[in-house]
Amino acid sequence: MNLVFSILADGLFAAIAAIGFAVISNPPKKAVLVAALLAAIGHALRFFLLKNTNLDIATATIIAAFSIGMLSIYFAKIIRCPAEVFSFPSLLPMIPGMFAYKTILALMKFLKCKDELLLQGLIVDVFRNGLTTIFILFSLVIGVSIPLFVFHKQSFMMTRHLKVDKK
Repeated sequence: MNLVFSILADGLFAAIAAIGFAVISNPPKKAVLVAALLAAIGHALRFFLLKNTNLDIATATIIAAFSIGMLSIYFAKIIRCPAEVFSFPSLLPMIPGMFAYKTILALMKFLKCKDELLLQGLIVDVFRNGLTTIFILFSLVIGVSIPLFVFHKQSFMMTRHLKVDKK
């Protein structure tokens, strides 16, 4: 029961963050709700995979991002809006901010440090956190891009029909 509550709480907080990111671009209200739903599903899926499998964070992230990409294609048809409008705000709660922060913090400490032993530990921290940040970002980009590239016509099919209907 505690795991289910943790997964739901994780999804809820991701949905709230996605709403904040989505409203910046002033999309239709339906798109904001879809972005919140996709963020909740993607983030909760990543959380579940990290807690219940042996997957690392980059692999769990690419699976979650791919799920967001596939669902965004589906919802693009339903609400007649490009998939990118709600897929990208849905990914933003999964940006690895803490790893990036730890990378910069270790770099700043590295620049000020004079102790050789501490310098070696700081270099390890810089590379560990920096590479983790890069791999998570690549996982987000690749995971969401594959469905958008493969199903490009389906993603924009309804928006083209809307332009034709206006003539």
